[in-house]
Amino acid sequence: MTGRGTGAPGPGAGAIRHPERSEGSPSRAIARTDLPLPVVRRGKVRDVYAVGDDRVLLVATDRVSAFDVVMAEAIPHKGAVLTQLTAWWLRRLDGIVAHHLLTADVDEIVREIPVLAPHRALLARRAMVCVRTEVYPVECVVRGYLSGSAWKEYRERGTLAGEPLPPGLRESERFDPPRFSPATKAEQGHDENIPPSQVAELLGAERAAELERLAHAVYAAGRDAAAERGIIIADTKFEFGARDGRTLLIDEVLTPDSSRFWPADGYAPGSGQPSFDKQPLRDWLDAERRAGRWDGDAPAPTLPPEVVRATSLRYLDAYRRLTGAELDPAPS
Repeated sequence: MTGRGTGAPGPGAGAIRHPERSEGSPSRAIARTDLPLPVVRRGKVRDVYAVGDDRVLLVATDRVSAFDVVMAEAIPHKGAVLTQLTAWWLRRLDGIVAHHLLTADVDEIVREIPVLAPHRALLARRAMVCVRTEVYPVECVVRGYLSGSAWKEYRERGTLAGEPLPPGLRESERFDPPRFSPATKAEQGHDENIPPSQVAELLGAERAAELERLAHAVYAAGRDAAAERGIIIADTKFEFGARDGRTLLIDEVLTPDSSRFWPADGYAPGSGQPSFDKQPLRDWLDAERRAGRWDGDAPAPTLPPEVVRATSLRYLDAYRRLTGAELDPAPS
């Protein structure tokens, strides 16, 4: 996740390997931006800039990572999907949770920050101006189904974040009710599942209870909306920050990068499920690793054009299925 960019740079931020290609035509993939604002940090996907002391500009590039390695190739339209899908969700979450988004409209952005006017085409669809917060050092994961790292731990030890789960669960089985399964960051930037009790140790019992309540509320709203579109949100992670004594939902929300989306019509517990995200990329890299052509560390092998295209189409398809509309990635 990249919401830590709304606060100070986090540990290890400088160690992230980024593609060298810089900003260019909005019709092409954007791997890096260089805007005339102070840089707060560059995450795996987002370039974050300070707008005074109380706001930040979040620009979602088309960078893509898998297995904790950032690829040299960027994925066309990915940043636009992440930004516009987040804005779409946040409009629907008004009244459920307070959030950091001020505007994702490029005309408003360049009007409020005139120095960005020459970069309007670049920023269109992929930029958000947000309230700057002090970010809570916890990723609030909600799991509706047993998958990913949770399934791996359960299969090996019968636990989730060290806490026992009922015996006999199958991969992709539904949790009823969904489970709050927070994570924190290790020094090297890898997620580490932790029990909810550890959140209370980090932030205090009252704040921990608030984050769990908000995470469940947002997940439930997203799960129900996605179900109407034939999509299962298997799990997702949220980040929250504090501003003026209020807790705000920050960063991206219910996107293919922060969530696991499955088609409901093919759901069958007992194995992994197809997903609307960067699965084509992960599958190709996994095949390269099994074949001995990649050791799993940076740099990653060069991605074939067909893998880049297939991954791009997955992101655009997720946006279309959830919103019911096609994404115009770069309006004039």
